[in-house]
Amino acid sequence: MSLHSEELGSLMAVIGDEDTCVGFLLGGIGEVGEDRETNFMVVEKDTTPGQIEACFKKFLRRPDIAIILINQVYADLIRPTVDAHDLAVPTVLEIPSKQQPYDASKDSILKRAQVSWPAASERSYPTNPISPIPPERFQPAREAPLAAQLCQSVPGSKCESNERFA
Repeated sequence: MSLHSEELGSLMAVIGDEDTCVGFLLGGIGEVGEDRETNFMVVEKDTTPGQIEACFKKFLRRPDIAIILINQVYADLIRPTVDAHDLAVPTVLEIPSKQQPYDASKDSILKRAQVSWPAASERSYPTNPISPIPPERFQPAREAPLAAQLCQSVPGSKCESNERFA
């Protein structure tokens, strides 16, 4: 059990399959309160959408939770409830699972972003939610305008060629 969350800040909560929950728990997000209430739910084969929705709503009501991570496959089971949540905190992030890859077209946050910034929806972004850089804006280091300046600032470097940055 970690220290009381109010002393250190807000928590993350996870609703996911066993592998997802174990991974995040090993990463240190687990919390068991004094009343034995946890900040994660392991969804199993016999878990009903009603149970997932009840847990999701419980996490939404908890003042100590700032981020809710939910496997997208389970968010799809309670899609109306997930889409109805429009507050910034707790933020609901849909993540991929072993059963189903991430589908950006279903993500409620991305749908809202496309409404707010329509020009962004016309671009083709990678489906990897971790990569913040759209492919057309990515520049390899050897083509980056500051690469030569960086090279010149290193004592004893040879800047005749950009091969060092390849």
